[in-house]
Amino acid sequence: MLVTQLALVSETDRITSSALQKVAAALQKQAIRDFAPLWQIPASVDAFEKLSDVPVGYWPLIVRDDIGQPGAAGVHMDKNGQPFSLIQYSDSWSLTASHEMLEMLGDPWGNRLVAGQSPKPGQGVVEFLVEVADPSEAPENGYTINGLLVSDFFTPHFYDPVTAPGVRYSFTGKLDGPRKILPGGYLSWRDPVSDHWWQQVWFGTPKPQFRDLGKLTAYAGSLRSAIDAHTGTNERIAASGPVSDRFAAARSLTAAVKETTSSRAELWHAHIDELRSGQVTEGTWSGGRTDAAAAKKAGARKSPAKKTGAKKTSAKKAPAKKAPVKEVPAKKTATKKAAAKKAVVKKTAAKKAPAKKAPAKRAKK
Repeated sequence: MLVTQLALVSETDRITSSALQKVAAALQKQAIRDFAPLWQIPASVDAFEKLSDVPVGYWPLIVRDDIGQPGAAGVHMDKNGQPFSLIQYSDSWSLTASHEMLEMLGDPWGNRLVAGQSPKPGQGVVEFLVEVADPSEAPENGYTINGLLVSDFFTPHFYDPVTAPGVRYSFTGKLDGPRKILPGGYLSWRDPVSDHWWQQVWFGTPKPQFRDLGKLTAYAGSLRSAIDAHTGTNERIAASGPVSDRFAAARSLTAAVKETTSSRAELWHAHIDELRSGQVTEGTWSGGRTDAAAAKKAGARKSPAKKTGAKKTSAKKAPAKKAPVKEVPAKKTATKKAAAKKAVVKKTAAKKAPAKKAPAKRAKK
């Protein structure tokens, strides 16, 4: 799966390197944790000090003080057809950067249309322009990441034909049905029958309103850049963000996050100092066994006195050797056996033989 690589670049002196890194980290978390699981579009966001530092293959998000031309802010195509975004700086520029990042990920080239039932009664099936952050773009509908305000966005279920229970239509859950908008948001589509572009907008009125933009006869970049320029999306977000209650709450949270991160940094520095001074021992070990090679090597390093003691101990533990048995020549052994056998035979014969009677003496006449 290909990963979309985005580069956040500041071309204003009002954004410090630290602030740029913090916003990039928040956008990276939003892209990976929040957007990718719902849209199946993996992305990375990295901060770069200068536009010339951006590696080949990255799509830049460029923050500037003054874009110069009304409606010029937003996503555009370069001469090679690759997207880049111009972001109007304001105190709530993290919200604007988040909005542009989400729309660049949802539709990099800004021309994708999705068919669905028009919210305008009697209009039938129309073609909606995919702008994932527009229906709930107002600061009040955003949320915070790392203490910074970022934009809400709709999910692929936004184009479902009917409302269903338990379905998530936007990340924050504030959109409660398909093809709806919230105060401060809008939705754009093309009516195939009249070839007119239409919008439902909710800008400072009690209820949403429909407006007919007419036919789009020519445009230089993309459908989205033409619509955004006509609607003033980027400039409106940049202006409304800093004065919103949601942004004020986010700034208070940012101060609390700063206190937490500073305390954690102090703990890390203290631990590093302890490690450098030798006050911390990572592990104390006892017991254990070594292999034969390690034991032999350890024994070779012992002193001579210890070696002698080791030999004495070995001698005590060794079993006593038996005295060797003397061998008797085979000839002598046979002679002794024969003599013993002859003695036994004589003794037996002496027992069995009858005693001889002494001859009787004859009487003299």
